[in-house]
Amino acid sequence: MLVALSDTHSRDGAALSGRTAEAVEAATVLVHAGDFTTEPVLDAFESYGPLYAVYGNNDSPAIRDRIPANLLFEWNDLRIVVVHGHEHTDTALSMLGRQSNADLLVVGHSHKPMFRDGPVPVLNPGSHADPRWNRPAHAELVWDDEIDGARGTLVEPSGTVFERFVVEPRE
Repeated sequence: MLVALSDTHSRDGAALSGRTAEAVEAATVLVHAGDFTTEPVLDAFESYGPLYAVYGNNDSPAIRDRIPANLLFEWNDLRIVVVHGHEHTDTALSMLGRQSNADLLVVGHSHKPMFRDGPVPVLNPGSHADPRWNRPAHAELVWDDEIDGARGTLVEPSGTVFERFVVEPRE
């Protein structure tokens, strides 16, 4: 299972609770779209296993020295681009996804969990720890061989699933 998170905004740990903590523990891959805030938070996420992470606009210089502003990686048959998004318009995000030949773009910054389908689908997992005016959330993706793609959900720490989606490799 791939678990995507963003905008932790913590000082001393991953700030995980409920289903979010369970999902992170069970994940084979973690993705974080930035705004850890401090190195101990980044360290906490790294301790859970493979982490694909980018820095956000609220991350310290020490974090910026350790992780990139954007990255591209492959998970099963999907090419996934991750960027915080604070320096990108919707058009720039779309161009980044297309230029990277990505199947999915994971962003953060707004704290608003959402999935938007399109030529390159966009996933914002929201913030599990600092949702501000939005619902707290993270995203879970499970590979499904029957559809040759991933089935995804947006989930609150309470365990409530409030959105389902599918991501398939682009041709």
